[in-house]
Amino acid sequence: MDIDSFKKLSIEEKLSEIKYNGQILGPYERNSVNGGDKIPGDIYELYDFFVYLSEDENIVVPSRRNPLPI
Repeated sequence: MDIDSFKKLSIEEKLSEIKYNGQILGPYERNSVNGGDKIPGDIYELYDFFVYLSEDENIVVPSRRNPLPI
């Protein structure tokens, strides 16, 4: 699966892909849209891209770039 196909999935399908095919890389705090508090979550490697999943599992953000420091 590529990142564009992943973006088209429903939230339930995205969570299932992360659960069964993702590899957790570590915790990550994402900046909120409004510039407020950071949103805690985790970064997963999934196929050839990365996914941020918030702790409450309401925010799923795929990215071609790994936001974690190497």
